[in-house]
Formats: sequence, C-alpha cells, structure tokens
Amino acid sequence: MNQDEQALDFSTVIASTVHDMKNSLAMLMQAHSQWLARLPEAQRQGSEQGVIDFEFAHLNGMLVQLLGLYKLGVNQMPLQPAYHELDDFIEAQLAAHQEVFASRGIIATYEVDPLSPLGFFDRELVASVLGNCINNAIRYARESLLITVSDEAGQLVLSINDDGDGYPVEMLERQADYVQGINHSSGSTGLGLYFANRIAALHQRNGVEGRTEIRNGGPLGGGVFSLYLP
Repeated sequence: MNQDEQALDFSTVIASTVHDMKNSLAMLMQAHSQWLARLPEAQRQGSEQGVIDFEFAHLNGMLVQLLGLYKLGVNQMPLQPAYHELDDFIEAQLAAHQEVFASRGIIATYEVDPLSPLGFFDRELVASVLGNCINNAIRYARESLLITVSDEAGQLVLSINDDGDGYPVEMLERQADYVQGINHSSGSTGLGLYFANRIAALHQRNGVEGRTEIRNGGPLGGGVFSLYLP
C-alpha cells in the first residue's frame, strides 16, 4: 500500500467516525429535548440551558462541516441546484436556531429584496454554510442578528450581520488565506471560511464562480459574512 492509499484510508476512517459522532449527537439532542419537556417551565429557562443549546448547535455544525470537507476532498459532493423561495429558505434557517436565539436574548430578523424573491442554488449545501455562519454570529452578537438577501451585479448575495465587535483586522486582511491556523484566543481555525468558499465555488454560471467575503460595518455595525452566488 502506497502513502496516498494510506492517507485515503485514514481520511475514510475519520469520516466514518465523524458520521457516527453526528448520529450519536442527534440521539443525545433528542433525549435532552424529551427530558427538558418533562421539567417545570421555570427550570427550562436557566442560563445553563442557553449554553447547552448553543453548544449542541455548534457541535452539530462542526460535524456537518467536517463531513462536507471530506466529501469535497474525494469529489463526492454533488451539486443539486434548484429554484427556492428566499423568504421560506431564510425563515427555515432562523427557525432551526430559535431556541438558541431565545436563550441568548438575541433578536434575529431578515430582509429579502422584493425584486429577488427566488434563488437558484443547492439548498442543503447553502443551508449548511448559513447554519455555521449563524452559529458564529450568535457567539459574538450582543442582541441582534440580521440576514439580508439582495442582488448585486446579477449575483444573489446572502449576508449575515451581527452587532458584535466585528472581525479582527488580521482576519480581514488574510481572508483569502482560509486555513489560517488556530487562533488560541478565539479558537478559530479558518476552516469555516474555507468550507463556505468551497461550497460557494461549486455554484457557477457563465464562467463566474460563487465566492465569500467578510467585512465589518453593515446595518448592525458588527461583523458581516456575505455569500455570493452567480
């Protein structure tokens, strides 16, 4: 067995392990939800519950991302684009995080350009990108999160805005270098941006690839993550 075959075998083992971890986490989340439903109302609203809800979502997002990166690496990530109503799509993404929003006191809203009611993209892949970015925004937001949908030069632009302190200057300057190494103060690896950009680039039209961009400012004055889809 040559070195490349050994590397592939190891990555396959890791992917299989991550898949099993994701299944176990799903069972744990379901059991926790059932247990929580049996508690008195007053005991369901503690600050600890907010931590649990967020970390469940964070762990699930990381596992989805790892499986996605594996599939991208072995060319097993088929693109299945279709037209989607953007209002319904964004509402579904926010609904999936509603418990975390409530526990953290975050008001999450969205705005869709009425001139761009439909988007053509792979729903599952784009949802996985937005899910990870929403989790990241929740970590840094103070009390507000806003998703905006617009058209820019013929491209669909999905932006996640928060009212936190924004992205560090070094991260903005190095955003093209997606795998930036572990930042021990924040725990960031840059893999989230790398994953998002790879998913964006799968979406192509007339020789134009999708892309991502991060900046500070926007309507809430904090960090802004934008996904551009041709």
